[in-house]
Amino acid sequence: MRSYVKSLDPRLPRDVYVLQFGGLLNAFGNGVVIPFMIIYLHNVRGISLGLAGLAAATQSASALLSGIVAGTLSDRIGARRVLFAALTVATVAFALMPTIRVAWQAFAIYAVWGAGSGSFWPSQSTLLAGLTPAPRRAPAYALQRLTMNLGVAVGGVAAGLIATVAHPRSFDVLFFVDCATFVAYMAVLTRVRAPELHPDRGAGRWREVARDRTFVAFTVLNAAFMAAAISLMVELLPAFAKNVTHVNERQVGIIFALDSIGIVVFQLPIAKLLEGRRRMKGLAAMGFVWAAALMLVWVAGAWTTATAAAIVLCGAMLVFALGECLHGAIQAPLGADLAPPRLLGRYLALSSLSWQVGWIVGPAGGGFLLQHAPLLLWPIAAALNLVCAGGALALERRLPEHVRLTPLGAGSAG
Repeated sequence: MRSYVKSLDPRLPRDVYVLQFGGLLNAFGNGVVIPFMIIYLHNVRGISLGLAGLAAATQSASALLSGIVAGTLSDRIGARRVLFAALTVATVAFALMPTIRVAWQAFAIYAVWGAGSGSFWPSQSTLLAGLTPAPRRAPAYALQRLTMNLGVAVGGVAAGLIATVAHPRSFDVLFFVDCATFVAYMAVLTRVRAPELHPDRGAGRWREVARDRTFVAFTVLNAAFMAAAISLMVELLPAFAKNVTHVNERQVGIIFALDSIGIVVFQLPIAKLLEGRRRMKGLAAMGFVWAAALMLVWVAGAWTTATAAAIVLCGAMLVFALGECLHGAIQAPLGADLAPPRLLGRYLALSSLSWQVGWIVGPAGGGFLLQHAPLLLWPIAAALNLVCAGGALALERRLPEHVRLTPLGAGSAG
């Protein structure tokens, strides 16, 4: 990490580093709970895998609605205020998680969680873009991806040492820690200035965003990647590892953490490698890398078990992390570059909604496949990623000429 600290760009504003520190704290809390949410619902509370997947989809459906509101409010009243509100709602949701006993309670609390998370991502992305000069957004978003995944990695390992299905109250500890990190992030936000609002912020309309067919197509492509890749690896892989390959909780925490560790190690070098290269070609390469990782998950379930399966899944996660580094260096900066300044909040809200759509489709469909045909899930997802890779290449010619390449120097964090 020392080399990364030395390489951070001094031209990034101080507020960007303060914001990223808060994100690091919050990411630690996310890493503590996210790998174990489906395990908590299924193995602790006895809710079927299919219904647990639908609960995760409910969270994303709720986030769809709150994300639209958050995008509008970020443009009109400021992203920092919206981020405060999002963190407050998320704190309430995770404080209620220990009360879940039956499926309907999970659905209700996940809906509250979705209201917070759906507002969190567009407001945070808009705040980061507003604090950063346009030519330096790529290293700012790369730094965001690095710090958040560092927090998730440490949180995942810590959670693996704490949580065990034999002691349900150990999961209450995870929820308490996550709530504490939300509060800590709110405290850090008081040290971050609020960017000036655009003078024409009241004139913007969602229909202007909807008329940008290129951006809408880019958003749909990202939703497809989310559904066929990230949502499955985050939401369903831990339950697959626990219930199909018989990996224990501590190993689940390590597997999940390795994804984030891989991003911490490779994010900045890959961002540097992409300088001056075609962005959509990079997204296509991401699809191939993710397809390979998903097939490794299938290998773990079809040919190994217990410790051997854990080793294969660790390899799958490291491969998957390489694809996430490509995504982190391309998707968010490109979305911000395509947005008119007065509509930045709405554009980034739509970009965030693509994640939510993916998190609806992926866990909902994947959860039932995981319940009835767990080994079929991963080859299907791999094939879909290859289709999405072709879609990325096809979309390139529709992009404005000036955004097709990653700017020279954009990947350099120093």
